[in-house]
Amino acid sequence: MTIITSVLFLFFLFASSIKVLGWQPFIFNTQLAFFKKYGLTRTHMYLVGLIEMAAAILLLASLILKLDILMVLGALGIAFTSIGALYFHFRYDTFKDAVPALITLVLSGTILIKHYGLIASLL
Repeated sequence: MTIITSVLFLFFLFASSIKVLGWQPFIFNTQLAFFKKYGLTRTHMYLVGLIEMAAAILLLASLILKLDILMVLGALGIAFTSIGALYFHFRYDTFKDAVPALITLVLSGTILIKHYGLIASLL
């Protein structure tokens, strides 16, 4: 699980930092164009970036503190944003545009399935 958690952390730290800070102009403008195509605003993109960043930080904290609950919460955040991305990509774009969200959903789902017992005990 450490490898999957690390990959998700790195990917979402990168992706969310662009959405929040806009530090990489080409990717930022590409993503903003997607959001506008979906009828969403820069504010929506910023909020999605904050959710992704919080999820990434939870994943990092789970690795450092060795707390499975933080890993589950981070994976839930990523699954949530991945499902949202899939909805918009399938509605407005091509399958090719949905592939990264599909991969991150599978990876976060893998974490959630592995920790099913913990999730069930919380419910």
